[in-house]
Amino acid sequence: MAQEEGQDMKRQEDMEFFSRHLLEWYHRQKRDLPWRRSRDPYHIWVSEIMLQQTRVDTVIPYFNRFIGRFPTIESLAEAPEEEVLKCWEGLGYYSRARNLQHAARQVEDAYGGKVPDDREAVFGLKGVGPYTAGAILSIAFNRPEPAVDGNVMRVLSRFFLIEDDIAKAKTRVKMEGLAKELIPGGEASHFNQALMEHGALVCTPKSPRCLVCPVMERCAGRLAGRETTLPVKTKAKPPRPEARLAALVEGRGERAGRVLIRQRPSSGLLARMWELPHWPAPENDGAGGGAARPEDAAAMDRLRRSLAEAGISARPEEHFMAAEHTFSHIHWTLQVYRCREERLPLPMAAEARAPYAAQRTAVEAPAEASPPALFPAADSADPGAAPELFADEAGHAGERAEMRWIGREDMANYAFPNVFLKLLNAYFDQRDAAASGG
Repeated sequence: MAQEEGQDMKRQEDMEFFSRHLLEWYHRQKRDLPWRRSRDPYHIWVSEIMLQQTRVDTVIPYFNRFIGRFPTIESLAEAPEEEVLKCWEGLGYYSRARNLQHAARQVEDAYGGKVPDDREAVFGLKGVGPYTAGAILSIAFNRPEPAVDGNVMRVLSRFFLIEDDIAKAKTRVKMEGLAKELIPGGEASHFNQALMEHGALVCTPKSPRCLVCPVMERCAGRLAGRETTLPVKTKAKPPRPEARLAALVEGRGERAGRVLIRQRPSSGLLARMWELPHWPAPENDGAGGGAARPEDAAAMDRLRRSLAEAGISARPEEHFMAAEHTFSHIHWTLQVYRCREERLPLPMAAEARAPYAAQRTAVEAPAEASPPALFPAADSADPGAAPELFADEAGHAGERAEMRWIGREDMANYAFPNVFLKLLNAYFDQRDAAASGG
């Protein structure tokens, strides 16, 4: 009994020590970040969504640009989705931007444009999970709610020598309970930010800076020599490799200087964003699961057939470059080929059909009009012909893919995934250098 009381007393002393010293450190060392310059819950909300899976230094210019363009919840709620995606371009995880705008519309409709300070209401917003809700409620409204992310779980695992797997839901629940106990009265806003700051600057994933840690003296993980092996986390399943062949179709005649882009489907991966046309590379052409050789005739022939099946009249001429992009569940290896537009109009014929997700025979779909342009089109493909059909994972034909001819000056009007933004900029840079003799 006495032993248990002694352990409880020590735990309470450790908790008080941790909270007090971490807060003192934060007030001395906290960074000057743009979302910390006010307690505006909208600013805090936007910053927390952007900071998910993204470094602070990367987020700062995006945050400033986003708030400059959408300074209020009302302005975000009323903006065209395409403008929101363009402003988000380069941050990745574009569903975050869509969910943020959807939630802004919820706030406009249900709460008069003001972020609610009620826990249940905040949790009801699209894209807001336990961490984001806790961050908004604690930082903006000083509510004693935990905000537990990977940084926080790492700090708590080490200081309190918690060896539970942080990839498991029950461990997160345990950490949230502990984090809530640690919040000093009236200090939720500063304390939760202190926890996040400490995990970002001192108690880092690799090579933690124990010698400058304000709570080093009582850190159970350090005292046990476990500071570099905690937290315990089950490794996630690696992303599935997927090799693809991409076409950089160069226009000719009145379209000289422009390239062809297409819009992705309205749902699913990278929904409604723009890209270079691309298709899976079959395993037997030297590209399956990895990079095709630039001179691989089978890859170029496969790309030629894919272009024709999609109703794109163009001929692959040479390898341009390779690129890679990793999503949470897929790793793309792209081999990009420069293709020259041929004389037939694009798309070639109303009966042209091609699946996007896999090279299978698409189910015939009824003809439908091309969707309207999202922005004033630089040069739309023939609206009287049927654009390429995307297909779902089962190979069933779905919605039609809108296509556009664009020059460099038109890129500001379209939201591209980062990999295609880099490819297009590399292409236009190379072309401009050649034109100037550089």
